Amino acid sequence: MRVVIAEDLALLRDGLTRILDGYGFKVVEAVADGPSVLPALTRHRPDVAVLDVRLPPTFTDEGLQAALAARTQVPGLPILVLSQHVEQLYARELLADRAGGVGYLLKDRVSNVGQFIDAVRRVADGGMVMDPEVVSQLLARNSGAQRLGELTAREREVLGLMAEGRSNAAIAGRLFVTEKAVSKHINNILSKLGMPPSDDDNRRVLAVLAYLNG
Repeated sequence: MRVVIAEDLALLRDGLTRILDGYGFKVVEAVADGPSVLPALTRHRPDVAVLDVRLPPTFTDEGLQAALAARTQVPGLPILVLSQHVEQLYARELLADRAGGVGYLLKDRVSNVGQFIDAVRRVADGGMVMDPEVVSQLLARNSGAQRLGELTAREREVLGLMAEGRSNAAIAGRLFVTEKAVSKHINNILSKLGMPPSDDDNRRVLAVLAYLNG
């Protein structure tokens, strides 16, 4: 599985490369600044891109903008964003482009190698991965929304796990309930949020998170 990395911190860039190489990935290029991202992504067309949001020269949103631009040339390019903080604007920008796998992890999560590798694989496979802390803060910031306020405590818990990209079976295992109960909760959530039920888990999660991001 081929990977392009964009990270300006040399130690972290090298660490990501070593971790991915050690788990059977092939890092085809690792860049350190915003202007290098788009050429690398369009040249290699990797199976997944792992990139920082803020890169030189301005340290604003070069990484994200380059990734979104690359998707116009490489439709469905899977993107896993790493960020130092929960940045709602960047999360919304990423979720707005609903083609291909997407992920948003805090950099602290990389210290758990197993979780990081699992996230890379899930995004490369077209899935959705959201850091639990990102989900928690997005839910908290939108807790005043009328429709969201209609959810029960259990439904909010299920919504958070959905947003992390969990399958119905995984949610059932986490909450110690049946998959049938999870399915009922999800149908209730989608109904209360004014969204039709869908068998497409990834699109369903994107739709819910897009709503939460306003």
